[in-house]
Amino acid sequence: MTAALSAHELIARHRSTLDQALEAIRTRAYWSPHPEHPKAYGENGSLDAAAGKAAFDALLGSRLDLGQPGTDDWVGGETSPYGIDLGVTYPHADLDVLLPAMKAGQRAWRDAGAEQRAVVCLEILKRVSDRTHEFAHAVMHTSGQAFMMAFQAGGPHAQDRGLEAVAYAYVEQVRTPDTAEWTKPQGKRDPLAMTKQFTPVPRGIGLVIGCNTFPTWNGYPGLFASLATGNAVLVKPHPRAVLPLALTVQVAREVLAETGFDPNLVALAAERPGEGIAKTLALRPEIRIIDYTGSTAFGDWLEANARQAQVYTEKAGVNTVVVHSTSDYKGMLSNLAFSLSLYSGQMCTTPQNLLVPREGIATDQGPKSYDEVVADLAQAVDGLLGDDARANALLGAIVNPDVKARLEAAAGLGEVALASREITNPDFPGAVVRTPVIVKLDGAKPDAEAAYMSECFGPVSFAVAVDSAADAAELLRRTVREKGAMTVGAYTTDPEVEQAVREVCLEEAAQLSLNLTGGVYVNQTAAFSDFHGSGGNPAASAALCDGAFVANRFRVVEVRREA
Repeated sequence: MTAALSAHELIARHRSTLDQALEAIRTRAYWSPHPEHPKAYGENGSLDAAAGKAAFDALLGSRLDLGQPGTDDWVGGETSPYGIDLGVTYPHADLDVLLPAMKAGQRAWRDAGAEQRAVVCLEILKRVSDRTHEFAHAVMHTSGQAFMMAFQAGGPHAQDRGLEAVAYAYVEQVRTPDTAEWTKPQGKRDPLAMTKQFTPVPRGIGLVIGCNTFPTWNGYPGLFASLATGNAVLVKPHPRAVLPLALTVQVAREVLAETGFDPNLVALAAERPGEGIAKTLALRPEIRIIDYTGSTAFGDWLEANARQAQVYTEKAGVNTVVVHSTSDYKGMLSNLAFSLSLYSGQMCTTPQNLLVPREGIATDQGPKSYDEVVADLAQAVDGLLGDDARANALLGAIVNPDVKARLEAAAGLGEVALASREITNPDFPGAVVRTPVIVKLDGAKPDAEAAYMSECFGPVSFAVAVDSAADAAELLRRTVREKGAMTVGAYTTDPEVEQAVREVCLEEAAQLSLNLTGGVYVNQTAAFSDFHGSGGNPAASAALCDGAFVANRFRVVEVRREA
């Protein structure tokens, strides 16, 4: 295969970006090569807002032909949470044809080495970045995110996570030298001398099982971690969120072909309605790595049954915030209100349980009772979402009927402190938009435990009354240990309470945010600096991103000979 882009050109183009990413994961300081602001696009080949929207509109009702082998049908059926039928169809694969074709190019990809694989991945990310406006609409109309969130989380933030995975993959692969000269003294006899060669070799084909809510943000780490470590990657999107990942596969295949590699190293596995091919794929012997984001039930099934594969899961958890005391009551309420409202709570990091002492909390505005804290938080959410235009920009749309059903059922679980209300989106009358509900529960009552100890994914939060800070810490411990948590938050001015919560999070491996009152929120994490999940509690078996996330996607094979 003739390369239109040589390795030398790609290294010259992207090596400095790779070096900056390596420095960023070393220092954990802020860095991103992908602009967050929509106005930053439109030059140097990237699409501006109008061109990106036009490119998305041109996809509607089209057939996205990826040129994959083994295509035996065309499938689709995505409907936007905003009420639009996308009408895009995708290739359906005969796995007995596609999977062998994917393996055919792995030798050349393996032999290319860590640096060349890394810069090919960076070229893919650069081309995706140039189409960020187009991808933003694709993410918006498959996930239900509001446009600005879809633009940032589905665009630059997802691209950052992909680049972060490439950087970690590169570090782990070059940790071992390519060659070594080994000499062992033997006293009066001649020394033993060996020449040793070390080669990172891929496990096989990586399977990325995409999610509905964050198809690119959650999909890119596994995709690029596997690809950068020499594996082929088969992308199986969620049936309601195919388009963003299908476009990503299209770009990857184009770049691989232009750089002289087999485009079948990356392929798409779209499915017919109700086909459920994830289970079939997960048990195929060719699949040696699985990345999955979604329900606990299926994640547990993968971990138990896909024994031939290295499985990385991000499942569900019950995220908790301990509210003990604060020196900025207004800032605390504002920060929590935003966290509960963003994307209608449809994030794996959104707080669900707010543990508040029943005797109240100390604040800079004087003592506040449990009832006052909950009422003031409800008022803060109401104020944040009081303007419908602003509410639509924050809430997005309810992604599926299950979320709506959980939201409606939550009102019957306890005393409602903040009722959910329906909001109309004038641009998309078909969108289902709802504000959050806050329900008061008594943590000492057994009948309340069934509610707050279960994940209620969506815009539902429980204000759980507890007896003391010690009880809050113990309930936090039990929640993380039994149900898992992607995030934990705490508000306290007491060093002893802070230390108690910190110790729980260290022992139960949960990521903790303390006293957030400004523009950083418990449900947001920054690539290159923050760890998303820990891999140490039931919510996830991996962290995005660390060395453990990439190091077992390849093995090092040694060839030695006498010197």
